[in-house]
Amino acid sequence: MIILIGNQKGGVGKSTFTLLLANYLTQLRYCKVTVLDLDPQQSIVQQYQKAKLLENKEPYEVRSASLEDFPTLLPALHLNPEELTLIDLPGRLDEDGLIPVVSSADLVLCPFCYDEFSFGSTVLFSVVLQKINPELELAYIPNRMMANLSDDTLQEVDRQLGKFGLVTYGLPDWIDFQWVNTLHTPEIVLPLVRRVMDQLFTRYLSFLLEDLSAGELNDD
Repeated sequence: MIILIGNQKGGVGKSTFTLLLANYLTQLRYCKVTVLDLDPQQSIVQQYQKAKLLENKEPYEVRSASLEDFPTLLPALHLNPEELTLIDLPGRLDEDGLIPVVSSADLVLCPFCYDEFSFGSTVLFSVVLQKINPELELAYIPNRMMANLSDDTLQEVDRQLGKFGLVTYGLPDWIDFQWVNTLHTPEIVLPLVRRVMDQLFTRYLSFLLEDLSAGELNDD
């Protein structure tokens, strides 16, 4: 299964969310995960390399790639249907080579913020994705939520994005999220993270565990 994490609006925390999701899936759901970093900034790859320098055992593999590389990588991504591939997308819709990536995806997770510019960019991002791949599942993760958001803004943004897909529980704007890396999610944010990830897992991914259990029973 190929899961894209992206938004064309920078600063919404998509790379941090990718790490949170990878940590959750491997450490709490015991899934096999590979992260493919297609963002030119390569922030996830940098985190991964730092962890390797400290000689820690990585719970999942992180690979660096470009959009141009993706068509040659795609056959390998489909070899093991039980493995989840998380792809951190570039932040621009006009990047050459985006169409094959979106066309191959099963699910897009879109972190966003409750400001006007982020909302407009998220809607445009969603429209373009659905034109490329009409069967694509979309889910939206409110991120870096400020305490002074009005209920009217929350409800209207959620209503509009709800036309495209699921809007999950939100993640607050806490400095502790800056300490997320390829090995660790801070204990203080875990309850909030689990709430969001459990919601996504139940909606989109729980069938994977059912398939795995059925396969193990058949092997026995």
